[in-house]
Amino acid sequence: MVAYEILIADDHPLFRSALQQALTMGLGAGARLVEVASIAELEARLAEKTDWDLVLLDLNMPGAYGFSGLVLLRGQYPQIPVVMISAQEEAAVVVRAREFGASGFIPKSSSLEVIQKAVRQVLEGEVWWPPQSEEAVSLSSEAKAASAGLASLTPQQFRVLTMVCEGLLNKQIAYELSVSEATVKAHVTAIFRKLGVRTRTQAALLLQQLESVPAA
Repeated sequence: MVAYEILIADDHPLFRSALQQALTMGLGAGARLVEVASIAELEARLAEKTDWDLVLLDLNMPGAYGFSGLVLLRGQYPQIPVVMISAQEEAAVVVRAREFGASGFIPKSSSLEVIQKAVRQVLEGEVWWPPQSEEAVSLSSEAKAASAGLASLTPQQFRVLTMVCEGLLNKQIAYELSVSEATVKAHVTAIFRKLGVRTRTQAALLLQQLESVPAA
C-alpha cells in the first residue's frame, strides 16, 4: 500500500487526535502522520524535509495572521498541497482559502467520513471544497497584493515581519532569533522592499489583509 506522509498543523491536541484517528482509519497503517502545534514547528519540519504529500493547516495557528501561514507555504513550498481546517466555516473564509492557494477546506464540524474523503481526494491530485465555496465572495485587490508580497518572503523574513507587527524592536528581534541587530535591519529593509511599504505601521496593515474574515 502507498505510504503517505502528512503534516498535521493544529494547536488543539483534541482535534489533532481526531484527525489522527480519521486518517489512520481512512489511509491505513502505512500513512505517516506528524503533528506540529505552531507555525515555527511547521517551518522546522519543512526545513528538514520538503516532499510531504499533504499539509493539513489550522487557520488560527500560533505564529500566523489569518491566512499568512497558507500564503507562506504556497510561496516557499508550492509543490506541497495544503488543506485548510477551521471552525470558521463562513463562505468568506472558505473562498479566501481557495483564492490564497489552498487545495481544499475541511470545516472542523465535518464527520470522520468527510475528513477521510476530502484528504483522499486531495492526495489523488484533486481538490475538495464544501458547498459554501460556491458563494460569490470577491477578494480585494489589497488582499491579493498582500498575498503576492508575503509569498515572496523567506521563512526568516516572515518571522521578522510577524515580530515587527507585534511591536518588537530590532534589538529584541535580534535577541529572539539569535542574530545580530544589523542582520535584522537588513531583513526589515528587504521585507519593506518586497511588500512595497515604508513603515512598520504600513507593514502591519498589510498583514491584516490576510486575516480570516476581512473587516467590513
